Amino acid sequence: MISQPDGTEVVASWADAEGLERPPLLVVDAVSDYLRADGFGDGALSWQRIGEGQSNVTYAIAYAGHDLVLRRGPRPPHPPSTHDMAREARVQRVLGAAGVPVPRIVAVCEDPAVLGVPFYVMGRVSGDVVTDAVPPALDDGPGRRGIAFAAVDALADLHAVAVEGEVATLGRPDGYLARQVGRFAGLWQINSRRSFAAVDELAAWLAARLPATQQAAVVHGDFRIGNLMYAPSTGRRAPARVAAILDWEMATLGDPLADLGYFTVTYARPGDVPTPLELTPVTRLDGFPETAELVERYARRHPLDLSMLPWYEALALFKAAVFCEALYTRWLDGQRPGDTFGPGLEAGVPRLLEAAQERAATLG
Repeated sequence: MISQPDGTEVVASWADAEGLERPPLLVVDAVSDYLRADGFGDGALSWQRIGEGQSNVTYAIAYAGHDLVLRRGPRPPHPPSTHDMAREARVQRVLGAAGVPVPRIVAVCEDPAVLGVPFYVMGRVSGDVVTDAVPPALDDGPGRRGIAFAAVDALADLHAVAVEGEVATLGRPDGYLARQVGRFAGLWQINSRRSFAAVDELAAWLAARLPATQQAAVVHGDFRIGNLMYAPSTGRRAPARVAAILDWEMATLGDPLADLGYFTVTYARPGDVPTPLELTPVTRLDGFPETAELVERYARRHPLDLSMLPWYEALALFKAAVFCEALYTRWLDGQRPGDTFGPGLEAGVPRLLEAAQERAATLG
């Protein structure tokens, strides 16, 4: 943990932010005052930035004996209705009550005077996030298979949550797929300075081949291995277990196969051409199951017609292209200095569009 501000992303007080070209992401005194007033006690605050941080920003916080995580949106400006921290916190509270493994939300601040944007605070979940390394206790054939199987089982469990009571208030499942296609097609013009024929072609193809939703479910929207916290390694061989599902920004009610399609296109295997969605490259290693095995495992829990799965995969790649194009434009505008992800999107976004077209071609 760090205790001294860096004067750029983290400052001691709002007075120290005067003269900065961009507003800070964390203001130590302001967050300390907020936590103290909210009953967390008194003490020094230390922090460490965690996660990939391509959209919202997350800090591990140690304060007065509490191990916490603070999550906030990126620096403004950003489109209305995006980065809604209060909604994201409410989703986790509702799903936690329904038995979904999520972090415990302990505070929600909607007052922008504290940190410049709304934020929420959750209890820190101990464990491992799997991206470019396998936890030592799981780094063998059975352990690697278990990582992938635990992920798809967690997805199947999520989609088994009954859409009733408070859960039923989290979205409108009717028309979900049509809204997704229309929304992301429209966002391209807002977020991009480039033109690719594939954007309009894919938007038209997705709209023309819209599948019928077979069931309504809670949809995470960004379900991949890198958004899971696995239970801590104990030094003994034990099956992989998902301790928490993270990053609920895009969660709603909709078609569960949208999550399955996103999961499969983010699950890389040997021979796959890399895309910017490959954020957990370790699944290329020997011992990880094939994608088809994961789909079959999911289908045993949810016996849905999966013949249109390539459509859902194409949708996932199309949405990722639009989202990544927004990140690329922000990088071009100097809003993401020091970002090593943004420059690669010059070629990465066209690759996502190409991959979406490849999936579409399998359905004719």
